[in-house]
Amino acid sequence: MRKLVVLTFVSLDGVMQAPGGKGEDPSGGFQHEGWIVPYFDAAGSAEMTRQMQVPFDLLLGRKTFDIFASYWPHQTTPTAHGLNAATKYVVSTQPVSAQWKTTVPITGDVPAEIQKLKDQDGPDLQVHGSSDLLQTLLANDLVDELWLKTFPVTLGKGKRLFGQGTKPAAYQLTYSLVTPSGVIIANYKRDGDVKVGSFN
Repeated sequence: MRKLVVLTFVSLDGVMQAPGGKGEDPSGGFQHEGWIVPYFDAAGSAEMTRQMQVPFDLLLGRKTFDIFASYWPHQTTPTAHGLNAATKYVVSTQPVSAQWKTTVPITGDVPAEIQKLKDQDGPDLQVHGSSDLLQTLLANDLVDELWLKTFPVTLGKGKRLFGQGTKPAAYQLTYSLVTPSGVIIANYKRDGDVKVGSFN
């Protein structure tokens, strides 16, 4: 069985839309594309490289797949090597181009198909971007770990990491780091149900 790990850039107010640059995802009139760039220092870059050097396959929504497939096959960095070598599982209701090496479409009962992937032997499944897909994963309790990079900025509106339908769940912090530019890098693993108490 393999884990499903979500790697996400997120603002202080929970927005994850279009972190990387102009033209990435302006849907809904989003006007702050590229909001992580001013804060992406050497420490953050080194941490991303470290996280991308472990064996993994990719699980992506269609929009993120199209963005990645137009860029990463033409790059030669260590991060690009990991992404290009991974099997890409793509959730989509429309036909998916298989030009990016080892691309596998997922259709039908998406939560059930993803659970089948998790039940297989193989490397962990990493989810990048894919905000719509994330809502399905969280609502169906399919996420084993969250590897979050929280940036010191509020964006007001945009696609959010935790939207409607997120199940109540507890997580345990397994790793944390603060970069010089103020980005909080924190990894969490799923840790059972929400625990409650009282100060009385």
